[in-house]
Amino acid sequence: MTAVPYSRITGTGGYLPPRRISNDDFVALLGARGIETSDSWIVERTGIRARHFVDDGVNSSDLALQAARRALEAAGRPAEDVDLIIVATSTPDMVFPSTATILQAKLGVHGCPAFDVQAVCAGFVYALTVADAMIRAGSARCALVVGAEVFSRLLDFDDRTTCVLFGDGAGAVVLEASEEPGIVATELHADGRHSGILCVPGTVAGGQVLGQPLLRMDGQAVFKLAVGVLDQAARAVLAKAGRSEADIDWLIPHQANIRIMNGTARKLKLAPERLVVTVDEHGNTSAASVPLALDVAVRSGRVQRGDTVLLEGVGGGFTWGAVLLDF
Repeated sequence: MTAVPYSRITGTGGYLPPRRISNDDFVALLGARGIETSDSWIVERTGIRARHFVDDGVNSSDLALQAARRALEAAGRPAEDVDLIIVATSTPDMVFPSTATILQAKLGVHGCPAFDVQAVCAGFVYALTVADAMIRAGSARCALVVGAEVFSRLLDFDDRTTCVLFGDGAGAVVLEASEEPGIVATELHADGRHSGILCVPGTVAGGQVLGQPLLRMDGQAVFKLAVGVLDQAARAVLAKAGRSEADIDWLIPHQANIRIMNGTARKLKLAPERLVVTVDEHGNTSAASVPLALDVAVRSGRVQRGDTVLLEGVGGGFTWGAVLLDF
């Protein structure tokens, strides 16, 4: 394969497990554990009204498969055309092999490179950037890039400040070599000094779980850091592209907290209606949140061909980044 000047998204797909957990469901769940909360408390602090949880026996690759099939259908591509699979996830099916190789087998394709990217909630932005670079280098022509998570299995249901935030789901895009501009510019960063403010401090050794394999978060520290780095990443990617805030048609940030999202939009001087919001119904689906929101915006008719879209992600690590694309 020869190098090409651009990569372009040709199809999107998303999937949420059927089990919807409303805030009222959480009120009952936590109340049974002696923990008080309310729908208004959750909505006021996060903007979340519901999220979706998988049933027992359903893994990230199962969610990824459904999202991938929908993205391939939208792109008009059979699975056999895929020559690169990247799955962004912090909740893989198993320690190894990668969820991407499990997805590859479920799609019935063989031989192409397939691997996972672990950058937590910034994972999809990282994965999309890697796929773009590989396509431009001539290493692939039709990539399947997926974010898939089952965060419900990492939650501490005795901690009302974190367990109400997260949900399960998967989003996917088909990214193809193109002579027309698609992905215009990307920007990635990480700072491991902040790893402790958002983490799951557990691992497996000798057949035993070591540490605490449940999510831990310093919400105030994450909020303060997230707003700043998202603004920096947005301005850096616009500068790389030679564009300004006025060129952005749609902002699709990581769907973590409506206050962070609104803060980012205000800093970019974007009208509220240009912000794509799915956190109210999806919760925070980590690496799946950006592709899920993109798919919702595309299928609802908001994002149209020719629109300029800014994708942003920020997550544990601390990792963050942005992708500017002409859809």
